[in-house]
Amino acid sequence: MKILIDECLPRKLKRELAEYDVQTVPEAGWAGKKNGELLKLMSGVYDVFITVDGNIAYQQVLVEAQVGFIVISAHTNKLESLLPLMPQVKAVLPTIQAGQVVRMRDATR
Repeated sequence: MKILIDECLPRKLKRELAEYDVQTVPEAGWAGKKNGELLKLMSGVYDVFITVDGNIAYQQVLVEAQVGFIVISAHTNKLESLLPLMPQVKAVLPTIQAGQVVRMRDATR
């Protein structure tokens, strides 16, 4: 499974997904791309996109994408805020489908 992590998330988050083929948006060479263009670039290349952009589902036609989306909602986008949600992220990865949006929230949100 190939996973793309949005550029607004810490690169160190990759360590939590070491069993997968994971890249960040900047590593893919797509830093600064808008959601529409990014969606086209990742479709068919990656299986899952992880982001904190809760509006992505409303901005784009994700059902047509060949990518599953995990939207993380934590207190901040710092690693220490995201780590408690990673077991949930890892649990959904085997079943997420292309075009599906799965939201993860921490208990304080």
